[in-house]
Amino acid sequence: MSPNEFDRLVAAAYARIPARFRKRLKNVALLVEPEPSAAQLGRVGPASTLLGLYEGRPLTTRSVFEPFSMPDRITIFQGPHERLARTPAALRRMVEETVWHEVAHYFGMTEEQVRAAERRHREKWDRPPGRSMH
Repeated sequence: MSPNEFDRLVAAAYARIPARFRKRLKNVALLVEPEPSAAQLGRVGPASTLLGLYEGRPLTTRSVFEPFSMPDRITIFQGPHERLARTPAALRRMVEETVWHEVAHYFGMTEEQVRAAERRHREKWDRPPGRSMH
């Protein structure tokens, strides 16, 4: 997939984030890179596959009294997504999940909280229609 096509996938994934959250994203740069750098991989461990990375100070730890700061960064990595996705539909879904995951970090969710929310989301969408979780 060309870099421009992947950029469009990321933009579409960002647009799918509910407006009530998107409008609260302030001073955040959304970037696409072909691969994570050695420094970025070093933050998560060399054995990890890094699909995306939030770099900044989560919204929940900020103060209204803070001076201006450089933008937070959300970086989505094209290469790892393409290597893991088996179909174009799987690639689109994986990019959507990665963008959501990194935005959740901006709002202050820890890795454990984000993964728990992802599990709940998958359970909700993967169960047969008409069945509730009790």
